Amino acid sequence: PEWKKLMKISRLSETDETLFSGHHVRPELSFVVPAFNEESNIAETIRRINQEARKLVGSFEIIIVDDGSSDQTFQKSKDAGADMPLRLLRLSRNFGKEQAIMAGLEASKGMAVVILDADLQEPLCHLRVMLQHRAEGYDVVYAVRAHRNDETVLKRLLTRIFYKLLNLGSDADIPADARDFRLMDRKVVQELCNLPERNRFMKGLYGWVGFRSKAVPIELEPRNAGKSSFGLGGLLKHGLTGMTSLPSWPLRIWTLIGLGIAALSIIYGFWVVIKTMIFGVDVPGWSTLAVAVLFLGGIQLISIGVLGEYLARVFTEVKGLPGFIVAETHPRMQVQR
Repeated sequence: PEWKKLMKISRLSETDETLFSGHHVRPELSFVVPAFNEESNIAETIRRINQEARKLVGSFEIIIVDDGSSDQTFQKSKDAGADMPLRLLRLSRNFGKEQAIMAGLEASKGMAVVILDADLQEPLCHLRVMLQHRAEGYDVVYAVRAHRNDETVLKRLLTRIFYKLLNLGSDADIPADARDFRLMDRKVVQELCNLPERNRFMKGLYGWVGFRSKAVPIELEPRNAGKSSFGLGGLLKHGLTGMTSLPSWPLRIWTLIGLGIAALSIIYGFWVVIKTMIFGVDVPGWSTLAVAVLFLGGIQLISIGVLGEYLARVFTEVKGLPGFIVAETHPRMQVQR
């Protein structure tokens, strides 16, 4: 097919990395799979990726990033990929999924890179469609959930509100229901790796770097085994990171709140003066003062908390610590069909 021929042609510019490293040709595809305590899934994930990739491209590599797992994820990955083009990275501790993805992207060598979760919920059959869209000229092809019927009404509502707030006043368009499962051209990956930001919200950065993108609706499958380690606490932390990564309106809104409170205070002051001078009614002061102090105190604490979140991000960036540390690697065995 024509799209297979196009996949074999590099889309890198002359200023990008060369397609050749020694005597080895750059693989057509790199699969980046972040994994945390996925010992029950990882072998099957590697097997399915290898099986599907051999149908679609002539050369590929699989990069498993063990994000500080406490189980046998690293060893089982090594055993499962003994005869495959597998590269393993074990991080020194759990740095989070975003940093695990970046570790894989920085290690990848393919002309295009596919990010895929290790839980097997995202069907690999959509990879063929993604490659076809790339052959049509799209630099990024990403998966979006076709529906959220498997979630509660409350979670769907909160998710919708979150994405509305996230895109409010933002320079980058962050698609709702977008997944990390995506195919990116090498030039997109290179721009992501060049960004100096350490505390990363990847869905925001995917949108920020731009490039021509295409969404592919998918239906998630049940997990092959085990349960997700991304609970309510992780979702809240992830959401807070997203809200303080790209949009600046959480900072600016406090100027409007301050102006609104000041205006209400002036109006109330006029009302007190008029009521006292015209009607001669004394205004009881204790209850009014107590409510005003408590209300303003709460507003000030909330605003300080918002400022603190942004300041914490600045503090993290200023320290200049690396986003992740690779403790152990497993050498790549390049296999070409």
